[in-house]
Amino acid sequence: MELGSFGALMVNKENDRLAITLQELQVEDLPAGEVLIRVHYSGLNYKDALACRLNGGIVRAYPHIPGIDLAGEVCASADARFQPGQKVIVTGFGLGVSHFGGFSAMARVPADWVVPLPADLEPREAMAIGTAGLTAAISIERMEHNGLHPAQGPVLVTGATGGVGSVAIALLAARGYEVVASSGKAEEHEYLRALGARNIIGRLGAAAGGGEAAVKPLEKQQWAGAVDPVGGSGLAFLLASIRYGGSVAVSGLTGGGAVPTTVHPFILRGVNLLGIDSVQYPIERRSALWEQMAADLKSAGQLERISSRTIRLQEVPQAAEELLAGRVRGRIVVEL
Repeated sequence: MELGSFGALMVNKENDRLAITLQELQVEDLPAGEVLIRVHYSGLNYKDALACRLNGGIVRAYPHIPGIDLAGEVCASADARFQPGQKVIVTGFGLGVSHFGGFSAMARVPADWVVPLPADLEPREAMAIGTAGLTAAISIERMEHNGLHPAQGPVLVTGATGGVGSVAIALLAARGYEVVASSGKAEEHEYLRALGARNIIGRLGAAAGGGEAAVKPLEKQQWAGAVDPVGGSGLAFLLASIRYGGSVAVSGLTGGGAVPTTVHPFILRGVNLLGIDSVQYPIERRSALWEQMAADLKSAGQLERISSRTIRLQEVPQAAEELLAGRVRGRIVVEL
């Protein structure tokens, strides 16, 4: 199949300086893989923002194309599972980290990374969910596997206005849970309620009544479970406040990697700390989650709320800085 040149956002490190440029590439410039995809949309994630920053700790080798998720149409496939014209999603694995990612009009990836797009989702809608949404869905799946159900009480979502938090609120509300959103952004309360949050509290340090130093080994039992993409000292208060037998699904460390906690919540209340990784999540289990997310979010009309705006490749560097500064609500979709 003959294809012309296409545009991509290339990140390169030159003499301890980072250069981010739009470049014209050929298919031959792409890494190996069985499936060639014309990318329609990608999403701007926290990892992508770090990839656009010098010493962000994400990119393994330069030059590199970021973009840890994508949705598009198969152009060519050496794998019988995928046919030209089929719409597909790719998230995680090495995409955008060790393998050229979704900030490119064309991508070539291993077939084992590819998931068929649900029939009732458009590619843009899929990227309104994206890696963040998959992470939220896995978090809920893991908590329910450990016994969580709506009758047990409220579920807390931290980092509530971010990508993971926004999708988690919408998914939990669609499944009948009483959702409590934790956010330091008073101006976003209307947005959080529209997603399905019944109650809103401040950041966990403030909720603890004095921050990290005030956290006791055990606090008052408040929540049946929690989705936490933040980590850090707030996680210590969260663990100390989960009800007996409840679970915390932690998927991020924007609040820091150190957690000043004790064993008390685990051995005296049977609290479960669930580590959530959407990167290597088994491919055979992804399709069902995508179908479930499509059904829950589209029927509730939440996809347009979660997607804060759509940008083009040339706008990615500025949007990445906004994301790292905490000035982004929900998901930013990148149109190719």
